[in-house]
Amino acid sequence: MLLKVLRNGLGLIFVFVSWLTNPKPMKRSEADQAAVQAKAKDLALYQLYACPFCLKTRRAMHRLNVDIEKRDIKHLQNREALETQGGRVKVPCLRIGEGENAQWLYESSDIIQYLDGLFSKQKSI
Repeated sequence: MLLKVLRNGLGLIFVFVSWLTNPKPMKRSEADQAAVQAKAKDLALYQLYACPFCLKTRRAMHRLNVDIEKRDIKHLQNREALETQGGRVKVPCLRIGEGENAQWLYESSDIIQYLDGLFSKQKSI
């Protein structure tokens, strides 16, 4: 119990420090930003709010100025979807695509590399 309280407290401190030091988002024209958001509509990030690796992934999303749906696995339906469709309960996990053809990408560094490849080549202004 004490370990859980300590972990959650430290996680919230990490979230606050991250908020203070968030990178500036990439600037794009309205048309380019709309194209980015269209690409992101089939993505979902399964996460825990105070997880440091999820935080690292969300910072990259902020830097790339891409709004990806976030699904916290504290909610039972999200946790079950991650386990049954993704194969294991581990966060962060990026669901790419919809339905049975969805791919599940684990590991924050792999997710960030995938997002950089998908969105950093979009024109910035």
